[in-house]
Amino acid sequence: SDPMFHLLEFYVHNDAPMTCRIPTRPFSASYKAPKEDPSVEGQGSLDDEYIPLIIALTGTLQLSHLHVSSHLNMLLHAAPKSVSPGVIDAATAYSISTRPPTRIVIGDALPFTFSIRWYSGQQLPSGWSGVGGHIYASTLIYCLLSAGAAAAICIVYFRGVELPRRLRNHGKDRMTGGMEGGRLGGYGYAVGTSSYALGSAGGKRD
Repeated sequence: SDPMFHLLEFYVHNDAPMTCRIPTRPFSASYKAPKEDPSVEGQGSLDDEYIPLIIALTGTLQLSHLHVSSHLNMLLHAAPKSVSPGVIDAATAYSISTRPPTRIVIGDALPFTFSIRWYSGQQLPSGWSGVGGHIYASTLIYCLLSAGAAAAICIVYFRGVELPRRLRNHGKDRMTGGMEGGRLGGYGYAVGTSSYALGSAGGKRD
């Protein structure tokens, strides 16, 4: 309807959270909703059977339509079983951008999809301490396995390729005496003494 569409425009344009109430526990068959007093405002806080649910909805306001992220994460904090089993202490929901936003115009339905997570107690799990604090044992094991695999590949390459090549080159050097085919510097000059001895220039001629 027009009023609902314009109300959604207000929430998206002003980044204002939506609020509603959810029951803290399942109702019995004989439960009757209390009557509200029109002269009292904010009666939700006076009723222990309900808690507020704050929904942070994100989207983009266009001239003729809206883009709304209709996929939301919902977090529910349950009271400890030893204190109040089956009772919800707090709840909140927020949009995530894992899917393309839904385009809606006046008269369109806007279904919401929730991914719900329950937490026991009033605190989040200790494994998360903000951005950069999510180093778990699995992360450390993954790093160790990656380092071991890289080391194994290096060892196999050295023993299977590099070491045999170096041994072959070393054997060739020993056979040639460190020279190229018995030649000095590859210029074709033989190394060794000549078979002809040169006489002394100062000898006596007969």
